[in-house]
Amino acid sequence: MKIRYDPQVDVAYISFKAGPSQVTTVRLNEDIAVDFGPNEEILGIEVLDASKHMGFAKKKPTVTLENLEPA
Repeated sequence: MKIRYDPQVDVAYISFKAGPSQVTTVRLNEDIAVDFGPNEEILGIEVLDASKHMGFAKKKPTVTLENLEPA
């Protein structure tokens, strides 16, 4: 799993696994989209206006891992 954040445009992408080059994207609302691969497997989630939706400081976001180890 990988989490990327671009503070210049306030977009976060949570990638659960590498997927095929062609995915199906389902928009949950105007700011949140889920990418699906074959067999409806979730590949990633894109969050626009991420600091608002994910509740972190735009200038210095932090992540807490629970029952996970950093790569």
